[in-house]
Amino acid sequence: MLKKQIFFSILGILFLSMSVYASSQKIILGGKNGWEPLSYMDSVVFDKGRFGYDAIQLSTNYAKTNSSTDLLISFDDGAIYDEANNYEIVTSNIELSAKAQMGNGTGMTQLSNQGLVLKGKEGSLFGSEGLTGSFTIEFWLYPAIAENGELIFNWRSSRNINKQSMYQVIRACFFNNHIEWNFHNIFSSGQIVKDEITLTSVSSIIPQQWTHHFLSYDDETGLLEYKINGKTEALQYVTISSREDSQILNAYLGVPADIQLCSHYSGLIDDFIITRESQTDTSITMYNSKGGRFETQPIETDGFNSSLKQLDATTTIPPETGMAFFVRGGDNFYEWTDSYPEWEPVSLQEEIKGVTGKYLQIAVELYPDGNGIKTPSVSELVLSYEATEPPLPPAVVEATSGNSYVDLTWSPSVDYTVGGYTIYYGEHPGEYLGRIAAEGVSPIQVGDVLSYRITGLQNGKIYYFAISAYSSLDERITGELSKEVYARPLRKAK
Repeated sequence: MLKKQIFFSILGILFLSMSVYASSQKIILGGKNGWEPLSYMDSVVFDKGRFGYDAIQLSTNYAKTNSSTDLLISFDDGAIYDEANNYEIVTSNIELSAKAQMGNGTGMTQLSNQGLVLKGKEGSLFGSEGLTGSFTIEFWLYPAIAENGELIFNWRSSRNINKQSMYQVIRACFFNNHIEWNFHNIFSSGQIVKDEITLTSVSSIIPQQWTHHFLSYDDETGLLEYKINGKTEALQYVTISSREDSQILNAYLGVPADIQLCSHYSGLIDDFIITRESQTDTSITMYNSKGGRFETQPIETDGFNSSLKQLDATTTIPPETGMAFFVRGGDNFYEWTDSYPEWEPVSLQEEIKGVTGKYLQIAVELYPDGNGIKTPSVSELVLSYEATEPPLPPAVVEATSGNSYVDLTWSPSVDYTVGGYTIYYGEHPGEYLGRIAAEGVSPIQVGDVLSYRITGLQNGKIYYFAISAYSSLDERITGELSKEVYARPLRKAK
């Protein structure tokens, strides 16, 4: 007898272990499956990542206009135009390319074409005659060959001094693998005119490499400075003595004339900007120092009260860059806000506790290195969660009819997570759309009982019934229907 009791005890333990109420599930985002649309993207873009799959990484700094912007041509969004609306395109022989240094587009030219010709509107720097004030000119350059004489920037005009016409030139071109800026009859004070100023880069320009070029003139100090990649290459104080703290020669432009960009140049150019102020900082950081963030859509799991257990990711994280991961969950994402439910920080491949719900959501923050030139990327996210399994239905259901009622009885579900039962009824097999019962329309939640009477039915009509069990964890977690039974209520003779 004792041996038989031990046998049945062991059998019961085995049975309970087989009827666990949660099953491990995985959801994969990205990778070979691709990414679903994200609910939020800030300073991030899709690009090719590990194994050739689409990866999410920081977007490059987009040039933006402000109150001091005189000209901005970013070559982004499939168009070439001045985003400051101060210049009109007269001639354009520049093609668009996706090989951008900043943003999502860049300009591409050949030696044989005329590049881009721009006409300044009245009030713009090169569309007006007179003193310029402070200004900067900056751009990214990717030369194909860096041949002598290739022109990057060219402006030619004339001005009158004492009824004499003087030619004026501002030009940037290649000379012996260096960039040379020439200013001819641009700077003056009264009758004194500086006929020639030349700034030549110290660094050699290497073909097929991106470099950032920055020319700044400060009319309060007279400093004319040229930088490449943030490093000063050449400078001169445009004063009578060519030294600091001497009388300043101001920049004065004569008859308005067109700007020529890349009129004799082979390669790429990106983010060409003219600003009506002097600057000390250059816009050479590839990525915003604040980083970026993206959030997935709320991800539907297999059932209510699912529990997120672990997050894994396929990432590329160069030195000094970083990532942070956040998760949250809930049963009704229509009630969610930016801060509710609260985002919980998590670490990859570590156990996650307390994040539950029918819907789960992931947020990832990406941080560049200190110089803003490297970005991390993520090409795949894997969520591991436990889905609450619905309880099994009763194995045996019986229906006994009476006068306008049917008595239903059923065996208890073998699942220990049962919180109660729900009765479905209708007038056709498999269609449980009943509305006539005094207890309510189908389905009827009856609680944790094993028998129930359905009243108010029409005598002589057949009715069909099925029963499901719902979970004690959440009544919305409802299992499959039992085998269907039927009965026909009748008024019986006494």
